[in-house]
Amino acid sequence: MISNSRYWFLLFLIILVYIAGMFVTLFENDSAQFAVMAMRMVQENDFINLFKGPEEYLDKPHLHYWLAALSFKVFGLQDWAYRIPGILATLLGAYSCYGLGNLLYHKNIGKLAALIFMTAQTIVLSNIDVRTDAVLTGFTIFAIWQLTKYIETKSLTAILLGAFSAGMAFSTKGQIAIVVAGLPLLCHLAYTRKWQRLFHWKVLVALIVFVLAITPILYAYYLQFDLHPEKVIRGRSHRSGIFFILWEQSFERLSGKDIGKNSSDYFFFFHTFLWVFLPWTVAGIMAYWCRAKSLIKLKFRFNPKYEFLTLGGITLIFILISFAQFKLPHYLNIVIPLFAILSASYLYSLFQFAKQKVTRFLLGVQYFILGLVYIACVLICFYVFKLDHTIYYIVLGGLLLLIIYFCLKREEYSMRIITLAVYSALLLNGVLNLHFYPSLLEYQGGSAMAELVEEYDIPTNKIYKISERHTWALDFYNQQPVQISSFADLSEMQDIWIYATDEELGRLMENGFDWDRQYTVDQFRITRLQGRFLNPADRRKVLNSMHLVHIY
Repeated sequence: MISNSRYWFLLFLIILVYIAGMFVTLFENDSAQFAVMAMRMVQENDFINLFKGPEEYLDKPHLHYWLAALSFKVFGLQDWAYRIPGILATLLGAYSCYGLGNLLYHKNIGKLAALIFMTAQTIVLSNIDVRTDAVLTGFTIFAIWQLTKYIETKSLTAILLGAFSAGMAFSTKGQIAIVVAGLPLLCHLAYTRKWQRLFHWKVLVALIVFVLAITPILYAYYLQFDLHPEKVIRGRSHRSGIFFILWEQSFERLSGKDIGKNSSDYFFFFHTFLWVFLPWTVAGIMAYWCRAKSLIKLKFRFNPKYEFLTLGGITLIFILISFAQFKLPHYLNIVIPLFAILSASYLYSLFQFAKQKVTRFLLGVQYFILGLVYIACVLICFYVFKLDHTIYYIVLGGLLLLIIYFCLKREEYSMRIITLAVYSALLLNGVLNLHFYPSLLEYQGGSAMAELVEEYDIPTNKIYKISERHTWALDFYNQQPVQISSFADLSEMQDIWIYATDEELGRLMENGFDWDRQYTVDQFRITRLQGRFLNPADRRKVLNSMHLVHIY
C-alpha cells in the first residue's frame, strides 16, 4: 500500500513539524495556566498541593502537572520543556494505534493508523496548545490496546500493562479515562462473546495494579483536601478530594454544575469533528458509515473480518460527551485513535479490493483539501501575517515543489491518497508552527510584556496587579506570579510596577497614582480568533492594550 521508505520519510517530516511547534510561545489560557501550576510545584518543591493561582485546584488530578514539573526539573523552566511529556504521550498513542491496528487487523493497517493519528489536526494542535488531553489520549489508547490483547491472548503482561496505563490515564483526567477505555472494550467483549475473560484471577491482579497506580493521586487529594474540611472550594467546605475524583468530577462536567455551562448543542461534537480529523475527515465518515452498514446487515453476528471495538467505542463515547453541558473541541481527542484505526481499515479494504470508483472519489477529495490548505497558507503568509524572512520562503517553496511532484507523479491511487493527505497536514501545520502562531502570539499581551520585562531588566518581584484577572503567560515567562494588591497597599509602596488594562489604568489615575515610565503592548484573546482580527485592515479595531507602569 505504501513503501517503507515513503512511510518513514513521512513520519520523519511529521516529527519535524512537531519539533517546530515545541518552541512556540505558550497559549493562554490552559497551556500557560498548566505550565504555571507545574512551575509552582518546582519552585516551592511542593508536589502534593495543586493551585490555580492563589486558589486551591480540585478539578483535575496531578499527573499532567507532575510530568511537566519533572520535565522542568530536568530541562529548566522552558516552554519547550513543558511540551515534552505531551509529545512523548502522542508518540505512545501512535505506537498504540499501530499495535491495536495490527492486533485487530494486520501490520499494514496498524502502520497506516499511526500515520493517520499523528496527522489528525486536533492531535497536532494538542502538542502545541498542550493541555491534559495529549497525555490522556496516549495512555488511554495504550490501555485499550493492551487490554484488548489480553482478551485475545490471555496474556498476563498485557493485562498488567493495560491496568497500569488505565491508572495513568485516570491520574491525568479522572473517571472519563476509565469510561472511554471501558466502552470500546465492552463493545469488543460483546461482539466477540469473550465475557469469560472477565472471570479470571488475572483480572483481580490487574485491579490491584490499577489501584496501586492511582494511589499517589488519591493520597495527594487526601492530604490537600480530606485532611482539611475547613477549606472552602467552589463555595463549599468539607470537600473530599478522594470522593470528588472517584465520583463527583464527571457528573459535574456532564451537568455543568460548579464549572459552568458553555454549550447545550447536542450536535457540537458532530460538526466539530469536521475539522479536528482533517485531512482524513471524509475518509473517517465513510469508514464509519460503511462499517455500521455492514454490521447492521450481519445483525451484529460475529464475523472475523470485522471488529466492533472502534465503531462501538466511537458511537458510545460520542453519545456520552454530547450530553455534557460543558464542551470543548479537544474532548474529541480521545476518539481520534479509534477513528484512525477504523479509517485505516476502510482505506486498506478499498485498495485491497480495488474499488476504483470510491478510491478516485477519495483522491479527488484529497486534492480538494490540499487546494484549500494551499489557499489558506497563501492567505496566512501573504495577507494575514506577511512573511518577513527569506528562509521561510525557501522552506515554503521547497515543500510546495515536493507536493507538486507527488501530485503529478504517476503511482497507485492508494499511495497518492495517503501521501497527499499527509502533505496537507504537513503544509498547514508547518506554516502554522513556523509562521502563523509566532506572529499571532505577538498579540498575546502577557508573553509580549514578559519580553519587555526581560529587555529592560524590570524586577519581576516588584510587579503587581489590582484585580484577580489571571496573567498566566506573564507569570510563566517572568518565572514569577504577578502579585495581587489593593489600592490602599500600593499607596504605601515605592519603586513598583503595575500591570494593568486600559480600565485599570484609568482607575489608577482616579486614585491619585502617577508614574514616570510606561510600556504598552497589544492584547487579543488569541484562542478565540475572529475575522476582523485576521483582516489586517480591521485588526486594530478589535485589539486591546496591556500596560506596565512604574510607580516611583
